[in-house]
Amino acid sequence: MTEPPDLREGEGPLAERPGRVRRIAGRMAIDTRPLRESPQFRRLWIGQAISLIGSHISWVAIPYQVYQLTDSTLAVGLVALCDLVPLATLAIVGGAIADSVDRRRLLLLTEVGLVVVTAGLAVNAALPEPHVWPLYLIAFVATSLWALGSPALRSLTPRLVPKDQFTAATALNSVYSSLSHVAGPALSGVLIAAFGLTTTYLIDVGTYAASLVAIWRLAPAPPLPEAARASVRTVLEGFRFVRRNPVIGGIFLLDTNAMIFGMPSALFPALADQRFNAGAEVVGFLYAAPSAGALVAVLLSGWVSHVRRQGLAVAIAASIWGLAIIGVGFAETLVLCLVMLAVAGAADNVSAVLRSTIVLDLTPEHMLGRVSGMELAQVAATPALGNLEAGALASVTSVRFSIVSGGVACVAGCAAILAVLPVLLRYDSRSARE
Repeated sequence: MTEPPDLREGEGPLAERPGRVRRIAGRMAIDTRPLRESPQFRRLWIGQAISLIGSHISWVAIPYQVYQLTDSTLAVGLVALCDLVPLATLAIVGGAIADSVDRRRLLLLTEVGLVVVTAGLAVNAALPEPHVWPLYLIAFVATSLWALGSPALRSLTPRLVPKDQFTAATALNSVYSSLSHVAGPALSGVLIAAFGLTTTYLIDVGTYAASLVAIWRLAPAPPLPEAARASVRTVLEGFRFVRRNPVIGGIFLLDTNAMIFGMPSALFPALADQRFNAGAEVVGFLYAAPSAGALVAVLLSGWVSHVRRQGLAVAIAASIWGLAIIGVGFAETLVLCLVMLAVAGAADNVSAVLRSTIVLDLTPEHMLGRVSGMELAQVAATPALGNLEAGALASVTSVRFSIVSGGVACVAGCAAILAVLPVLLRYDSRSARE
């Protein structure tokens, strides 16, 4: 009798299974080619990772200090307003500037400005009686500088990596972004408790050394010959370009829909209190869960580089976000709620990576700063509007109704956008690059 082929050593399906598993694992693991093959990208990535963790340390320390000085939650809420206004406006201006000047020089100027204002936080904290007003002023100026410089950073990618690595580069940038959202706040609490606010702010100042060195070592990135001087006209040109490009406009609409209808974070304190009868510790878990899910997703994002129907994939990811938010609304246990939030964060991360890749692929480089600035403004402003919508609806209905109805509206909105813009279904990234 012949031995079954899958039992023979070195033959058959069982022998092939380890190789198949390795191939699948290799396809899932994050694509690190930009880090391996581009020294400039690698240095910039490391520098930005270190400095962004430092920025999130101060991002937590500022509202903490405001509350310590005022004992007012309203005063803490006003700090978010200082962030929202420049993110929603100056990012677009920064994009126009990035298209018309040397992007490396613009980054250096904004980073040096951030060092100065962060040092101001340390000086204020070291006073015998620290003042509250500098915290608002510095928060506004720091966010303004970041908003002006970020489009230049985002639009540097085509100068650092080849086109076929745009998705991988975007995913790698998402790694340090997600990591900083988790590690920065955690480190901030530890540092404040151990060393006080002054030292905590000074540590943030020190982290900028890594990004300054990395930017300094970049090759100059002058504007292209066809780039126009920054003006109201060039800003409007950027808006017209997005309006004329249904794929870019469509992915912006998909994310706007998901964030306005499906953003529930303003309800986390009430959710922890009313459903889980818990306090600040659980609120912290609720806020951290989406970032944790995003971090896991990006570490397993190798498959994303192989996605060709990227417009459809963004719509699917946005719909999964909405479905996960519905799950949050119905979850009766804390574990299930955290899992659903992690799934939502993972889906949002996949959507963000693909959206940025589409922008890089379809936008001429001389306009990339402006379109990147618009993307940043949209990403920054719409979650705030979503939280406003969620809080207002919950105040007249219930926390559960607000969350669930938002998730349903998100999924329905994605279907409607695909129906109105079928070009998103047809978009093929490989054809676009060719």
